[in-house]
Amino acid sequence: MINTGKLSGLTVFITGASRGIGKAIALKVAKDGANVVEAAKTAEPHPKLAGTIYTTCQEVEAAGGKSLPCIVDVRDEHQVRKAVQEAVQKFGSIDIVVNNASAISLTPTPATDMKRYDLMHNINTRGTFLVSKECYPYLQKSAHAHILNVSPPLSMKPIWFKDHVAYTMAKYGMSMCVLGMHEEFRGDNIGVNALWPKTGVYTAAMEMLTGPESAKYNRKPEIMADAAYAILTSDPKTTTGNFFIDEQVLRDRGVTDFDQYCIDPAYKDQLMPDGFVDENISEMENRSSDRPSLATPKIQGDGRIVNVFKAIEQNLSAEAVQKTQAVFQFVVIGDEDGKWFVDLKNGKGACGRGDAPSPPDATLTMDTNNFFSMFTGSLKPASAFMTGKLKISGNMQKAMNLDTLMSSLKAKL
Repeated sequence: MINTGKLSGLTVFITGASRGIGKAIALKVAKDGANVVEAAKTAEPHPKLAGTIYTTCQEVEAAGGKSLPCIVDVRDEHQVRKAVQEAVQKFGSIDIVVNNASAISLTPTPATDMKRYDLMHNINTRGTFLVSKECYPYLQKSAHAHILNVSPPLSMKPIWFKDHVAYTMAKYGMSMCVLGMHEEFRGDNIGVNALWPKTGVYTAAMEMLTGPESAKYNRKPEIMADAAYAILTSDPKTTTGNFFIDEQVLRDRGVTDFDQYCIDPAYKDQLMPDGFVDENISEMENRSSDRPSLATPKIQGDGRIVNVFKAIEQNLSAEAVQKTQAVFQFVVIGDEDGKWFVDLKNGKGACGRGDAPSPPDATLTMDTNNFFSMFTGSLKPASAFMTGKLKISGNMQKAMNLDTLMSSLKAKL
């Protein structure tokens, strides 16, 4: 999509603009000479994730736009209101809102703790509603007003709910804002639409979910930025109430070269289909097992116990299953309490939060510190059991066989 300059001088308020899709949209509109408000939480560099609101600000200005970085947690009403006021004070208006900030946890119901549930709903649904609400008085005054939510089509097919109902509910909340607000704000000539990718888009969130090796099966964030630009340069009076898919938006505008958006064009015919797109269902059901999938998420989060299970996940193999032939349930108590499981009996193995998917051969209960010590090699399972630091129910011999797995993790923790 070639920039036309149509957004020159307009103010674009973008949440989650420090990296990924939000940043790509910020840079795209900046090329038109737009005023860009980067509303995001990342003010300090993250040790593993590149980008802050200030580095995005520098890139926006280098691309030809004007910039206002604002530290904003979209869950905080006062921070959102302050950022909106600062934007109006500096630029005189808010013409376009892009609700991109989002939290993701692709966990089934038993494995979804309520803190994670609340986080997703407070950022995705409530944050989108709040930002749109606070910007609305200024959008009313604009001659080219748009709200664009990075959220999926509202399909009620069970496949989009069954593996991660909490996330689906939170993400669909953003889409329900589109469904309601486009009609509510029609008289104000505010276009309200949603945009969602047809394939995987490689961002920090995607790397967290599917690992760095999945990059080649994804497209770049620029495909979403170009599609967003096409929508945001359209007439808001007639372009409203749509649930757009990035590829179709661009095809409708004459784009034929989609290789340019591939991380690795050699894999253009093996791209990972994204969720919530009904036309992707048959492909998702029939895809090759060596391609990454959002239906089989990686363990997410931070903390000593989480890192132990991330390391376990990386060491799962058919060989480990063949050697162990056991399902373990872990009950961790203390400051990182929770239930976890390791299945070394079925397929290539599995692990995750919550109850084991099949009856466990052994259940091990211990506190956070002792658990970490045991898996990092400073506490032997037999010693932990004999001193009462480890409680075992079920097959004792199977439990003691964990020593082999623990030994393989020492260098990784």
